[in-house]
Amino acid sequence: MLNILSILLGLIALVIAIPSSIPLLGWGNWIALPFAVAGAGLGALSSSNGGRNFCLIVLVIAAIRLSLGGGII
Repeated sequence: MLNILSILLGLIALVIAIPSSIPLLGWGNWIALPFAVAGAGLGALSSSNGGRNFCLIVLVIAAIRLSLGGGII
């Protein structure tokens, strides 16, 4: 059950992170990061690793986009 919740939080983070790759919408990555971290935490508590890995991928994508845009220095 925790794995399903982790995947759902990862999907929410991904839906927020995809439009945030458009210039001037990079602030959306700051909203996507907490969802991805929470999903990774729930995925770490579950017996399966799929949700955790998915959230970590979304987390890395959002963090790279933030660093490219100057959001994380």
